[in-house]
Amino acid sequence: MSEQKIIGKGTWIDKLAFELLEREKQIGRNIDLIRVESGLGASGIPHIGSLGDAVRAYGIKLALENFGYKSELIAYSDDLDGLRKIPEGLDVKEEDIGKRVSVIDDPLCDEHDSYGSHMSSLLLDGLNDLGIKYVHKRAYETYKDGLLKEQIHRILVHSKKIGDKIEELTGQQKFQNVLPYFPVCKNCDRLYTTESLEYITNEKKVRYRCKDSEIGSKIIKGCDHEGESDITKDLGKLTWKVEFAARWQAFDIRFEAYGKDIMDSVKVNDWVSDEILEFPHPHHVKYEMFLDKGGKKISKSLGNVITSKKWLNYGTPESILLLLYKRITGARELGFEDIPGLMDEYNELENIYFGKTKVDNEAKLVKSRGLYEYVNLLNPPKNSVTHVNYRLLIELCKIFKDNRLKHVTSKLIDYGTIKETNSHVEDLIKYAGNYSDDFEETKITATKITIDDSSKKWFISDSSWRYIINSGTYTIFKLTRTRTISIDQWIHYGWAWFLFKIYTKKNNLMMNMRFKN
Repeated sequence: MSEQKIIGKGTWIDKLAFELLEREKQIGRNIDLIRVESGLGASGIPHIGSLGDAVRAYGIKLALENFGYKSELIAYSDDLDGLRKIPEGLDVKEEDIGKRVSVIDDPLCDEHDSYGSHMSSLLLDGLNDLGIKYVHKRAYETYKDGLLKEQIHRILVHSKKIGDKIEELTGQQKFQNVLPYFPVCKNCDRLYTTESLEYITNEKKVRYRCKDSEIGSKIIKGCDHEGESDITKDLGKLTWKVEFAARWQAFDIRFEAYGKDIMDSVKVNDWVSDEILEFPHPHHVKYEMFLDKGGKKISKSLGNVITSKKWLNYGTPESILLLLYKRITGARELGFEDIPGLMDEYNELENIYFGKTKVDNEAKLVKSRGLYEYVNLLNPPKNSVTHVNYRLLIELCKIFKDNRLKHVTSKLIDYGTIKETNSHVEDLIKYAGNYSDDFEETKITATKITIDDSSKKWFISDSSWRYIINSGTYTIFKLTRTRTISIDQWIHYGWAWFLFKIYTKKNNLMMNMRFKN
């Protein structure tokens, strides 16, 4: 059986970028600059899933550049979107439902000009914190400046054909009777209560009425205004069933990932892009959604969000990038309790990358090294840093709350885990301290080592000691004749200090381990 060809750095990111390039060459388009896009919602608090869309697109950009092509990421904030429901915990008026998020007052502070501006800034701040480079575009400015007017015109001219196709692909009949465009009502300033009835082609105007509309589970009252909206001057918005296609052509987008929740919209947009706008739709990859630990979709409106800002109180930017780059398929339950595992997994990748851990399988080695490079945004460090097991740090931080940095550092030196402190170790202690303080009952699987009654002596090898020292479990030994002794009990009573001190003097030793009740 022939070996599978390794593409680029051996990751799914490289495979997707390669497929994109092959498709573009087949189409025959210019590839001097290849743009990838991520749509950023501005209707609620952005979460790790929102961030993931842009981070993964940035990974494709990096892979394209690694293949020798120029690329850029367009981060598109949909701040012209109408508010469909009020996210949990936000002080927003009921009358603002249906209005554009770019005209709703900021419910969180006075530093932004609107609700949409604040939500967009949170996500962009998250990208900045991770080192993601992007070109930012706002929906409000895109429509106001007329960047989509030609696409809007063409879509409205072919609205009957598009309505038929939407019914064919999704079963939705709505757009056989109305146009896929929402003018902003000139009377009540709402967006999603307007219904476009006719397109006056030679004047490029839409005739509409403002009527009661069902948004989510609520009926939003329209104002009964009837009027006309000029698509070249007045503000309005294409429905999602066709808007992606308009953006793709206007910005020359060649790649965009999408979540399974908008799969039907992407199908329609692909057709509109290909058949109506005559612009070959971008290369895609579908990703599964992040779920909370209860199995529910993480949602801005439900309020069960895990934000990157809060995550970075407990873990490094690399831990988020590892979460997002390790794989793209399959739904995953996500919670802050995943941070310790990701922090330690990054250390394992770093050991592989710098040859400290040997991997016999060549494909796995290439993939692991490639993943490490993408987690470091293809700019990996020159040398490995000091590794300290994150779970061990959490346990130490639970014990030492006063002068934490000093005491935890002292214990790590006593144990032989580190020789001296440095800024990286201090940062890890701060992360673990925050985690310990905020999540007192950390659910980390215990690993137990049992000693038989008949065993009077135990040979403790160097590797065994390293395992004990760096183990992040609550329980280290199960002594069948006495009791279970947890790591914090060992430290509290001085056992760990005594044994680890012996270890530092002699690597391999024979010890009588006799404990009495």
